[in-house]
Amino acid sequence: MAVTRRRFLGGSGLVLFELASRPLLRAFGAAQTPGGPSRKEPLAGKRWAMLIDLTKCTSQKGCRECIKVCHRIHNVPDFGNGKDEVKWIWTAPYGIVFPEQKELVDGSLGEKPTIVFCNHCDNPPCVRVCPTGSTWRRADGVVMIDYHRCIGCRYCMAGCPYGSRSFNWKNPRTALKAIDPNFPTRTKGVVEKCNLCVERIDEGRIPACVEVCPEKAMFFGDILAGDSELRRMIQSAHVIQRQPELGTKPNIYFIT
Repeated sequence: MAVTRRRFLGGSGLVLFELASRPLLRAFGAAQTPGGPSRKEPLAGKRWAMLIDLTKCTSQKGCRECIKVCHRIHNVPDFGNGKDEVKWIWTAPYGIVFPEQKELVDGSLGEKPTIVFCNHCDNPPCVRVCPTGSTWRRADGVVMIDYHRCIGCRYCMAGCPYGSRSFNWKNPRTALKAIDPNFPTRTKGVVEKCNLCVERIDEGRIPACVEVCPEKAMFFGDILAGDSELRRMIQSAHVIQRQPELGTKPNIYFIT
């Protein structure tokens, strides 16, 4: 079939438009993703982990500083009800967080609130079940979510045995009193969770929750580094993880 002059010019125009648009689209995508491109390469040879000293944590007395700063800088919405709740850090009764420890603690400790969040597992089931690859694990151990690729199927939520993920049933932007411009807001129909403050650790800073803890009950570091404070504490103290029998290999440790 002969190509008319009009058809040729129209096709050429589409090609030129696509070529001209690519830099703009790349810039837009980078701007919408926390910490730059969503697949930013982590620091080589690192394995990030956290330790919470429950003997120092005063969450049972109402301290919520770690939760407040995390939710504020990551634009986590507050809808004011449990049905639509979105959480990155939260508290749960000790007996629920550590069900295998129930028989080892007294009744009062079993009901005390315990700080919990994503465990950033070495063997994360959420990554295995995600059909789009929007959930993945970085080489340094941080389990991430690409909000642009998430289709809201919630397979990752079903796969996570810790309940560490939240689903945006509503537009989260409508439940924000203020928006931090340094981190992107999400959309309705997207899953989200703690990202271990990768936007900070990629710049050489510690997670915000660790930084603001008034009791210095939270510790962060490279568990592979033999001289790190975190590794020394894990080796010297009595530490537990959340349901290690599941084989997920959590990178969040607790001193009890």
